[in-house]
Amino acid sequence: MNTPKTLVVMGVSASGKTTVSNVLGAELDCRVLDADDLHPPENVEKMREGIALTDVDRLPWLKKVAAWIADQKAAGVGAVVSCSALKRRYRDVLREADPALCFIWLDVDRQTLEARLKHRRGHFMPASLLDDQLATLEPPDADECAVRVVPQDTVDATVADALAGLAELR
Repeated sequence: MNTPKTLVVMGVSASGKTTVSNVLGAELDCRVLDADDLHPPENVEKMREGIALTDVDRLPWLKKVAAWIADQKAAGVGAVVSCSALKRRYRDVLREADPALCFIWLDVDRQTLEARLKHRRGHFMPASLLDDQLATLEPPDADECAVRVVPQDTVDATVADALAGLAELR
């Protein structure tokens, strides 16, 4: 299959980005990054306290993610990044590192997201920020390389849908 070299699995918190990215990365034999790992401590603390991040908060983080993407591209290796990438302008920052970047948008219904957030343990993002994330989300536009995926009952089925959607882009 001719998939893009770099993929970003995007969506709001608890949409399954990290899980899907890990399986997709293994399937495609790519390096995987959870962009949450690059958040500065100040951002993590704000979110932990239930304070939504601003565009100013996010920009240095997005630039770190973009730098990682650029490093993978320069090394000639495929990469899968788990990153919320909620707004077009955020995705544009990431595309500066790799104009051929393609996004897999995990589109999950609110009820499922709420249930996942309430049962999630050990993550800094509280359920109280879900409304902000949903309000911030700008679905990819038609001119963006993106595939909308509604997660299935299993991660493997969701990844299969993502791969099928990517194949249709070619």
